[in-house]
Parts: sequence; C-alpha cells; structure tokens
Amino acid sequence: MTIRSFIRVVTLICVIAVLSAACARIDESCGADEGLALQILGSGGPIADDGRASSGYLVWADEESRVLIDAGGGTFLRFGEAGASFAELDFVGLSHLHTDHSADFPALLKSGSFSDRDRPLPIAGPSGDGVFPGLNEYLRAMLNADDGAYGYLSSFLDGTNDTPMLTPREVEGSEPAVVYTSEDLRVDALRVPHGIVPTVAFRVTVGDQALVFASDQNGDDPAFVDFAKGASILVMHMVVPDGATGIARRLHAPPGVIGDIAAAIDPGTLVLSHFMARSLRDLEQNVALVRARYKGEVMLAEDLACVTP
Repeated sequence: MTIRSFIRVVTLICVIAVLSAACARIDESCGADEGLALQILGSGGPIADDGRASSGYLVWADEESRVLIDAGGGTFLRFGEAGASFAELDFVGLSHLHTDHSADFPALLKSGSFSDRDRPLPIAGPSGDGVFPGLNEYLRAMLNADDGAYGYLSSFLDGTNDTPMLTPREVEGSEPAVVYTSEDLRVDALRVPHGIVPTVAFRVTVGDQALVFASDQNGDDPAFVDFAKGASILVMHMVVPDGATGIARRLHAPPGVIGDIAAAIDPGTLVLSHFMARSLRDLEQNVALVRARYKGEVMLAEDLACVTP
C-alpha cells in the first residue's frame, strides 16, 4: 500500500488512536449550510507524488465562496469540484509566489472570464525582495498585454471588455495590515519569515470568527502569535521533521515549533497541512510532537475536507 493510500484509509476510518488527531471531513458540498466553513482545496506541496493539489484554501460564509487563500497547482480543479463561484469571491490572497501557492491563479482567472462577474476582485500578496517579485510585478509578468505570459488576459489589469479588474495590494513592512474590509468580512495580513521568500500570513474574520492561514514560515517571528490569537481555526504547514537544519529549517517550522506556536495562540482547531510523501513518512511521530505541546483539537488536511469552527 502506498503512503497516499494509507493516509486515505486512515482518514476515512478515523483511526484516531494511531494518529492522535481528528479526521477532517471530506465534503464536496462544504458551502451548502449557512454559517462559516473552511474548505481545503489543496493539502499538498510542490512535489507531485501523493495525489494532493498544492496549497489552496476556500472560506465559505452563508453558502457563498467568499475568500480564496493561495492557488497552487491543482486548486483550479478543486475549486470547481467544491462548487465554488468566481463571481462570489470577495478577496484572493496569495501568500507568496512559489509555484505551489500561485501557479493556478491565471487558470482561475481564465475560468472566471466566463462568469457573470463585473465587480473588481481585490487581491493581496507580498511586496518583492531580491530575486522574488512582488504581487504587482507578478501580475504584470502574467497579464501584461505587450509581453505578459498570458497577455490575452490583460483586461483583468484594466477592467476593459467587461472583465472584472484586479485591485492588487502589496503587503510590506513588519506591521499587520488590513487588506480588505466589507460590512461583514475583514482580511488582515502580516509578513512572516520563510527564508528569503517574501511571504504573508492572512487572518480572515467573518462576524466574531477568525480563520488564520500561517502559510509557509519558519516560526521564528513572535509577532505571528499576536496576529493569530483568538483564531477559531489555525492552518499551519507541517513540512519538515524536528531536527531539520539548513535551508529546510530556514524555510519551515518543524513540528515542535508548530506545537509551541499553536499552544501560544490556542485556536479552536489546528489544521495541519502542506503534506508530501516525504513529510508523511513520519506523520504519526510528527503529530505526536505537536500534540505534546498543544492540547487542543488537531485535524489533518485532505483535499476538499471541510472544517467548521
């Protein structure tokens, strides 16, 4: 049995004693009920080795698909499978511009061009640094009419041809920033350390409930704890094992650090995500390390899983 098959079986039969973690409920109609729900579009990483889509998360509120956080490879398909609507989206957040967090965004735009949406689409992501572009440069490189990779979608930059215009907001500096607000929805963003890669965590607040997406980060900045406190759901990426060194540790928080962060934040539910075959090999041990520090509810992400506060 492959690692992927094993995890599927474990999730379906909920062997909590083995994994010491609750099982996420796979539900392709996650947004069918009133209230707030998180649907995991992609629970995987950058390696196509276990059948998971790369990172992507959808926030449902009162039966509408309101917020998309990240659009890694495969999330375009999962977006459709979830029954989500491009026309309903109020906000898109791209945490950083690694392919496993942003590669499917142009595909999502093309799909959205067939919708009846006419209002602008707010989008936020990091400002650039070094070899990594900021959100504005990324959008120009993808969509610019003259030399963009997908210049035929350039109307998303200016709203011509009855196309909904993207309204980008770059996040820079070390302080939290409000990147979207409406009558019932607010999105805050905070830069987090992910090696040399400019990266943003997002906090989505609907009513009195907050969902926090830690994204890829090494966990070294205590400001994230303050940013995420009071979260009903906290999504953290468990990519490397305890004892990781070098580049791996500069990029990602190991399970022990994730547990410490979760304990300090004390969310209603901690969702562990961003798995690959190599990060699933020691899943039982890694989850145990998290739970040794954090005593609350833990869920393991699966594509199309539905998590409610």
